[in-house]
Amino acid sequence: MSANEVAMPSADVAPRVIAYEQPLNERMRNFLRLDFLYQQAVHHHTKPDAWSTRAAVSALLEILAITQRGDVRGEVLKELERQMAQLSTYTTRPGVDAQRLGILLTKLHRMREELSSIGALFMQKLRDSEFLNAVKHRSTIPGGTCEFDLPDYTHWLNQPDEVRGADFAHWLAIIRPLGDAVSELLWMTREQGRSRPEVAAGGIFHLTLDRDVPVQLIRISLPHGTEIYPEISGSHYRVSVRFLVWQDAATHPLQTTDDVPFTLSLCT
Repeated sequence: MSANEVAMPSADVAPRVIAYEQPLNERMRNFLRLDFLYQQAVHHHTKPDAWSTRAAVSALLEILAITQRGDVRGEVLKELERQMAQLSTYTTRPGVDAQRLGILLTKLHRMREELSSIGALFMQKLRDSEFLNAVKHRSTIPGGTCEFDLPDYTHWLNQPDEVRGADFAHWLAIIRPLGDAVSELLWMTREQGRSRPEVAAGGIFHLTLDRDVPVQLIRISLPHGTEIYPEISGSHYRVSVRFLVWQDAATHPLQTTDDVPFTLSLCT
């Protein structure tokens, strides 16, 4: 389950909410994990200190591990094709913003072409890097990337920001077509979600899903600052949620017995 802080529109002040997410298939799980790591890498890459560079490299290595299991690039290409085919059906519908739709279709087409053109082995340069492989190998050991374990890594981390930044920018550019496409697909999936208010009676909520409308992602939104959070489990056909009360990191959370209002989004 992942959580994203988002803003909800309001007539006066837009209250913040936290959206908790639960993927309902393996493809969506991989997409969410990949985007999670990709955003970490991009974020830490912009920071000049060596500790942020360590965090960026760690995220990059985890991306390599995820993409080594199965054909993630192929799954992304399939989803791009599916979204483009679905959006194309709206071109002749009345009331559709044709200009906005055209821009989105052009963007998806560009992403598909770029991802197709780089080939299935586009990450091989990263996988063959002796430098990254050494860091990857030592990263499996607690504290394994300490200075005395990897003197070459320590030397690189002490290079000027411009040198480290240029190296990492080169590595990031290799995975960017995949990362950007996944981020765009997740944005579209969330935007297509059907949202409605619900109430969990006694802190428990169950929902049977329509088998004719496959749901890929469940989102539960709660006001920012509440001491309640959801624990979500689900399959293609049924979703169960129980709401727990957060007290502090040293206290085991307990299920609430109160009715909990929340916003449910079913993303197809």
